[in-house]
Order: sequence, then structure tokens, then C-alpha cells
Amino acid sequence: MGKAGITGMGIVSAIGLTVEENFRSLVELKPGISRIENLDTVHKDVIRVGEIKKTNKELAKYLNLEERNNYTRTAMLGVMAARQAVEHAGITGTGKWKTGLVSATSVGGMDTTEQYFTSYLENEAIRRYILSHDPGDSTHKIADALGIHGFITTISTACSSAANAIMLGARMIASGELDRVVVGGTDALAKFTINGFKTLMILSDTENTPFDRDRKGLNLGEAAAYLVLESDEVIKAENKKVLAYLSGFGNANDAYHQTASSENGEGATLAMEKALRLAGLRPDEISYINVHGTATGNNDLSEGRALINIFGDRVPPFSSTKPYTGHTLAAAGAIEAVYSVLSLQHGMIWPNLNFRNPMPEFDLVPETSLQKKEVRHVLSNSFGFGGNCSTLLFTAADDLH
Repeated sequence: MGKAGITGMGIVSAIGLTVEENFRSLVELKPGISRIENLDTVHKDVIRVGEIKKTNKELAKYLNLEERNNYTRTAMLGVMAARQAVEHAGITGTGKWKTGLVSATSVGGMDTTEQYFTSYLENEAIRRYILSHDPGDSTHKIADALGIHGFITTISTACSSAANAIMLGARMIASGELDRVVVGGTDALAKFTINGFKTLMILSDTENTPFDRDRKGLNLGEAAAYLVLESDEVIKAENKKVLAYLSGFGNANDAYHQTASSENGEGATLAMEKALRLAGLRPDEISYINVHGTATGNNDLSEGRALINIFGDRVPPFSSTKPYTGHTLAAAGAIEAVYSVLSLQHGMIWPNLNFRNPMPEFDLVPETSLQKKEVRHVLSNSFGFGGNCSTLLFTAADDLH
């Protein structure tokens, strides 16, 4: 399979509204975990989240939206990040190239429609939001903002959604169906997801501590991130600078449980195996692993065992960046794809904040301080409910010239 080149990135998260701001926060060890301010929930004084400190009115003003728009927060964050990615890639029009969009979301329009579902019959003015409930609505709004009218689709596979969006985009380029594709995901905080995760009893009332013996659960977050993937033909014809390559990927399902991963990490193991095989790389060639690392009892045990299944007693440096951003659900795979590319570009391994005590089940310790070293190949894991496990493998641009 031909390697897809990454030529642009955009991101909006709790630690920054641009790629540069996110990079600065990663380097300066500044997490974005806080109390909820923009959402009225009974849990706001209990849980901690990765919230973007911009109100919907502020986001709408930034995007120059009309007052009577029906953009949800999910859609607005998505448009912000996708526009950044396209601008970063130097794209001013689709021209002769077959261009597509693959966008991921779990929340879709729920962040807005959940506020009004008891009032639609009485209040005609808010009925415009009903059409924005569909997950595909945010995708089409992003496509319209970018001027993309070709292949447009939405991926919703829970927390592996954005990784699968990136994967599908790469496959479309490899098959010749597309020359260029914007890929990523967006999710806003919503009462639906907060209540759902609260019911599962996996939300932490403090900062999340991935791979720590005393981990208490995850912090939900909101974010959007998109990457521009382009074929070799486009890159050569337009003399594009490649930030990194998506050199491998894998998706598998351990078919174990609706919300839990298998204890031995079968799905995660298969996903990593597939990514390595597609990239033609050995396990010992991986420089860094951006783990899924949600700080739940189940995920960290399952993922840790999967790492041992693949790497044995030589697990590469690894860390979870979710203590910075919270778990951004469908956006997580794209958020961490951006962080993986930044790792390759700057030769940095991000620290696993808040880690103190190793888990007793195995001898795995994540990186706890910012490391400066040569980084050639980065694995990034994203695992979703239903056992949907995805791994992306990114390679430094100069390794594939």
C-alpha cells in the first residue's frame, strides 16, 4: 500500500486552540483539566474534565455564523480544526484533485439537542436544531465550510472513531478513489456522555492517572482535530512539504464485551500486529507509543498486556496524553495523531502526567518527564466500546522520501 503523506494539521482542545498552542502546553507540562463551566450538569462540582474555555456564543462569533444558525458545539469545534488543517496544508481549492472528508463523532448534535428535547412541540424557533442531531450533520457543515463536495462520510465507532476515519481516508487514497482527504474527528462535552460514563462508574473526581496502581477513572474532554492526507502524486505535483507519513494501521475487534476490553488485550494486540505488518516494521523499530491510556482499571490492564504481547520485555517508551486533554471520545484518535506527528517533528516523547505507582499486574512504567530523543516511528492506540480497537503508525517524513 502506498504511504499517505500528512501535509496539514489542525486542532482545538483544552490545552490550546491551535497546533502551536497544543505543542506549547505539551512541552510546558500544562494540562487542561478543570471543573465544568460551559455546561449545566448536576455533576459539575464532582468530576473534572478537559473543557475548551470558549462559550458557544464565542465560537459562533469566531466562525462568523448568523445568529439563527443551527450549528452544534461539536460542529463548531470541527469547523475550527478542519479549517486550520486545510490552511496549514496550503490548500486554496480542490482543483483537479479528487478530494474527500472523513469525519468522526460520537456526540454528534446531542450537545445541543439534549437541551431542548422537552420543548420542541411548544417552541417552533428551536426546531431547527432537530436536523443537527444526526452525527452526519456536523460532517456536512465541515464539508461546506471547506468547499468539499466529493466523497463525504461519517465514522462513529466510539472512542476509536477518529483513528478509523484516518484509516479509511488512507485506504481511499491507496485505492485511487481520492487524491486528497481531510480526516479526523470532533466531540463536545454533553450531559448524555457525562451521565453515561457516570453510570459506568469510570469517571474520576480528580485528575486521571493512566497506568497508575491507584487510577480512579477517566476525565471526559472535548476537542476536534483534523489532518490532511495526500497521495504521492499530489505531493510531487504541488511540491508539498510532508509533516509525516501514515505508514501503517490496523483495526480489530476482540468481541469481548459491550464496554470493556478483554483482559488479555486480544483486540489491541491484533490491531498493533496489523499496523506493524502493513508498515513492514519490527516491534523493536518503534520509538514511542502514544497509548490509549484512559486510566480506567480495565483499559490500562488490557492495553498493558497487549503491549507485552507485542513487545515482550522490551516495550518502547510510552505514555498517555489524556491527562492533558481528558478523553475526547471520537476525537481522541485524531488529537493523538497530531501529538504523534509533533513527536516525530520535534524529537520529543510526551510525559504521562500524574503517574506515581506502577500497576502490580506487570512491570510497565510510562515516561513521566519530557524526553528529547530521536523519534522515527510512533504507534498510536485508540480503543472503543464494543471492542473496536485501532492502531495508527506514523513515520518521520525523511524515512520515506
